[in-house]
Amino acid sequence: MATLIASENFSPTEDAEVLRRSVKGWGTDEKAVISILAHRNAAQRYEIRLAYEGLYREDLIKRLESELSGDFEKAVYRWILDPTDRYAVLAHVAIKKSETDYNVIVEISCTLSPEELLAVRRAYQLRYKHSLEEDLAAHTTGDIRKLLVALVTTYRYDGGEINAKVAKSEADILHDAIKDKAFNHEEVIRILSTRSKTQLMATFNRYRDDHGISISKNLLDDGADDFQKALHVVIRCLNDPKKYFEKVLRQAIKRAGTDEDALTRVIVTRAERDLKDIKELYYKKNSVHLEHAVAKETSGDYKAFLVTLLGQED
Repeated sequence: MATLIASENFSPTEDAEVLRRSVKGWGTDEKAVISILAHRNAAQRYEIRLAYEGLYREDLIKRLESELSGDFEKAVYRWILDPTDRYAVLAHVAIKKSETDYNVIVEISCTLSPEELLAVRRAYQLRYKHSLEEDLAAHTTGDIRKLLVALVTTYRYDGGEINAKVAKSEADILHDAIKDKAFNHEEVIRILSTRSKTQLMATFNRYRDDHGISISKNLLDDGADDFQKALHVVIRCLNDPKKYFEKVLRQAIKRAGTDEDALTRVIVTRAERDLKDIKELYYKKNSVHLEHAVAKETSGDYKAFLVTLLGQED
């Protein structure tokens, strides 16, 4: 369930006018920006952008970029984008880092539906005049490249059918690969990048039942390399994305120096999806409410914006 509390009494023209006043003249009224944008869903935000451009012949996103700054600007920018554009931007930023942030690519390719992933790939091409897989292949090498390109180019079956025989045989294939430390075996990549999520759940359950340990726990050892870690993230995102995102938030908050990029990414991408469930998991795991933990580690308008998206006014 979502944490976003969207306004039901909504006028895109009135919102555009308030936003115009908030960015015009000396200084910016950040509270007005938060009070509107943090209470509008994706469709409403799109209507506001259209109304703003129609009224003022100006791109609202560019205006907000120029008026806001720091982590607050980055969070508002990513929030106001259409969700498919947002994922395209997140993918591009992850790819262009000095070391590609494969976790973000895995999140996008393994937690979205086949249609959503296809839409992100289209948005990426439109925005950057390159394909997502082209840029990904150019900035990665070896086994990581094979895995990530396979994941972003797949179009998984999205139905609920399960083949128990396939689950058994592929659980055995995965177990043998892990036992032999043949993590980069082409069959491992084939299974994880092509099977439906329902089928993979059956395979992971069969693996646990047959071998007495979950595949994600069996995969990581003390000497795990980047490829093993990437496979681990793939399995966690496919098997239980809410638990995965709770851990991303926990690590972002508890590390020495808050990881604002990860914090912003999870809150902004999940606020309209399942952030309420992730919040509950966070509380069970940490005995602290997520909004309280976020408020403690952030400040100012950035803090106010995030806790509002979390369903609580600052």
